[in-house]
Formats: sequence, C-alpha cells, structure tokens
Amino acid sequence: MKSFLMLITTLIILLSSPLYAQTEVSFFNFGLKAGVNYSNVYDTQGEKFIASSKYGVVFGGFATILFGKFLGIQPEVLYSEKGFKSTGRVLGSDYEMTRNTDYVDVPLLLAIKPIPAVAILVGPQFSFLVKEKNTFKTSTTSVEQEKEFKNDNVRKNLLSLAGGVNINFGHFVLGARVGYDLQQNNGDGSSITPRYKNGWYQATLGFRFL
Repeated sequence: MKSFLMLITTLIILLSSPLYAQTEVSFFNFGLKAGVNYSNVYDTQGEKFIASSKYGVVFGGFATILFGKFLGIQPEVLYSEKGFKSTGRVLGSDYEMTRNTDYVDVPLLLAIKPIPAVAILVGPQFSFLVKEKNTFKTSTTSVEQEKEFKNDNVRKNLLSLAGGVNINFGHFVLGARVGYDLQQNNGDGSSITPRYKNGWYQATLGFRFL
C-alpha cells in the first residue's frame, strides 16, 4: 500500500512541473484508459477472518466537458475488477479465499482544474455487479465457484464515492484515484463480518483524442 502511494506521488511530482506552463485548453475531449485497482473490503479483520488487498484490472472510456477554464465534468464507463483475499478457519481447518468481483463502474465526477494540465476529480460512482468468483483453498482441497447472482442475497447496484487527480501531457492522461462504496452489497443490509463494502486505490494511463 505504501509503495503504491509513493509511486503515484513521485509520478505526479515529476510530471507536474514541466506541465505547469501548458496553456492550451480543450473544452471537450474523450478517450480510453486502462490500469489497475488495489482493492479490499470494509471489515478487514473479524472473528476468524482476516482480509488483505488484491490487484485487479480496470479499463474503459471517458469524456471531459469543461464549462470554462477551471470547471467541468468527467463521465466514465469502466470495467473494473475488485475483491479481496482472506484467511481463516472453518470446521477446524485453515483456509485461503480469493474473491474476484467484476463491476461496470459509471463515475460522474466534478473536474476542477487549478492549472490546464491538472484536474482534481470528485463525485459519485454507480456500479453494477456483473460476476463474482470465489476460490477456496485448504490443505487438501481447492474449490472454484462462479456466481451469476440470479437469486442470491446480493445488491447488484451500488453507490460509491470516488476522488483523485488527473495529469494531462499531450494526448496522455495519468490518473490516480481512491473510491469507497457507500452501500453494503448484502441485499438485506445485514452487517455480519465481513461487511462487503469495497474500498480501492486506482492508477490508470489514458489516451485522449483532442
């Protein structure tokens, strides 16, 4: 986690200085982006349960619409892998589990541009759960289970909050972001451990068509 944040901070420092003098402003552009999520769940530790973060891919498209030099919106549509890894005990045996959850994320972000090359982004994100895959491992067995969520107690539509920064250099956009679910994905709102609210860090590289 610390190394991930240090990498993002270093890239921002290295790239922002030469871009400060960039003056060209495009009031509408769109593009494609791809990168990685580093995700976990709200309860990372409970009785006989310990969760750790995992990596997943994220990719999709975005548009930027400015209402002036300093303010605009950035809607996006992303395919995003989240989830977590956990360890614990069941029936007297130790286990390891990896949960992979695939979402279609639709952020609608306010864009604040203190300088032309930098945008600060914050706003709501709407997510739709597409698929979940759980892999269980014990000392003697390995079980893989994939769910389509037809009848399960799962909230497929989630509201989240996301925020971060974009740095533009020519056609390329370097993005760093954090996000957090505002709703638990248990359909009945129960709060047994773990509570499956996703939290994630995200780093992306985009190409915009000016």
